[in-house]
Amino acid sequence: MPMDDQDLMQEVASGNEAAFGELYDRFGKLVFRVAWQFFPNRSESEDAVQEVFIRLWRTADRFDAGRAKLVTWVMLIARRHMIDRLRRKQTRPTTQDYVSDPVGDGPRESEDPLEIRAELRIRMDRLSELQREVVTRTYFQGFTLKETAEQLEVPLGTVKSALSRALATMREGPKPEM
Repeated sequence: MPMDDQDLMQEVASGNEAAFGELYDRFGKLVFRVAWQFFPNRSESEDAVQEVFIRLWRTADRFDAGRAKLVTWVMLIARRHMIDRLRRKQTRPTTQDYVSDPVGDGPRESEDPLEIRAELRIRMDRLSELQREVVTRTYFQGFTLKETAEQLEVPLGTVKSALSRALATMREGPKPEM
């Protein structure tokens, strides 16, 4: 029977390798999906996942089940780590660095990266100016939603809504030409 979140993290904090294995089993795939959004290169994504789990190991004693669910806490650490990793690279990624679908369908290795970038540009052109700015700043420049809201001088909720609508619009694919 799996441990509850608080007990699991207490065991991880005490150095219990079996508990750490359970933590990885629960969240490894989810953290990889987040890493893939930031680094669509398998090797770099795997490295980022390892780094996230090292961070979780080192900070396990800080988890408080009264403040958040474990999945929320893990995803917060994963997202922050990915953003930190992007910033450490000292160069902001551009749309040409992303050769996978920005809405999370994973890599499309059989397609030409130039075609994928062209499709991305078409999808981005269908977005409103605010939506395009939010997608660019959060996905391609690595800013948090809060930072994006501050930069654009709009409420955080507006940024969240714009991102959600933008991703939904981008998932639709190109509109047929008339």
